[in-house]
Amino acid sequence: MFKERHPSLTAAFWMTGALFSFMAMAISGRELSADFTTYQILFFRSLVGVLLIAALISTSRPGWLQVHTQRRGAHLLRNIAHFGGQYGWFYGLAFIPLAEVIAIEFTTPVWTALLACLLLGERLTAPRLAALVLGVAGLLLILRPGSGTLQPAALAVMAGAIGYALSYIQTKSLSATETPLCILFYMTLIQLPFGMVPSLLHWQTPPLHALPWIVLVSITAMSAHYCMARAFRLADATVVVPMDFMRLPLIALVGYLFYDELIDWPVALGALMMLAGNLINIRAEQRKSGLRQEVFKAPRSPE
Repeated sequence: MFKERHPSLTAAFWMTGALFSFMAMAISGRELSADFTTYQILFFRSLVGVLLIAALISTSRPGWLQVHTQRRGAHLLRNIAHFGGQYGWFYGLAFIPLAEVIAIEFTTPVWTALLACLLLGERLTAPRLAALVLGVAGLLLILRPGSGTLQPAALAVMAGAIGYALSYIQTKSLSATETPLCILFYMTLIQLPFGMVPSLLHWQTPPLHALPWIVLVSITAMSAHYCMARAFRLADATVVVPMDFMRLPLIALVGYLFYDELIDWPVALGALMMLAGNLINIRAEQRKSGLRQEVFKAPRSPE
């Protein structure tokens, strides 16, 4: 008899899948940028994605009933923000080192906390404030404004991270009433015309050598988030988040081996500062959650 695997070990397995998916998506995005505009990449990604999600919905329960929604406006708002996030991310892949794109993307939790405070009225606690300060300091270290090295593509990635943060807030709201497949279905369906309309202005039929990259960027976009979601269901964020930050050294190695890119110390140090801020906030939230559970379990005195 085989012993049942520890949940953290299984979570590590899923995070490994997420890491390789994110790396494959970054590489395919970089390769496609040689032949297509960012809008065209996003269009092909949504086109293949909507077919994949439709196939999954057809074979799942309750099938197509789960796409019936009363929250079309919320889906539209989420996907406007998410499309902006994707555009910034894929645009950056074409012009700046892969490691720098990933490092700037790691500011997404910082913007999420700030926007949740401004839009949802959530409290900006001391740990969240520490994460915000470390995140912004890390970002400034990576971007180095005033040094003459700041590139517009880096600002596009930063704007994309803010877009991702807005979409995460909407996802949190939608997940209360919608299934994950429903959210993914409307993501691909709504974003399809967003990429298609500008793509038609400068249409280019995909050459045969680009087809595998188009399929790869579409599949890994889905598998990356699916694997990460499975990992979060099995293990605490303190286990999953540090593994997610492994994307930086791994993508830096890919950039070095395939694109002759070197990662400099400000990018590495800035990413470590963001990781420290995220871990401080996560541990504080876990302690708060544990305290709530203890209070709930504590015996009440008879009235």
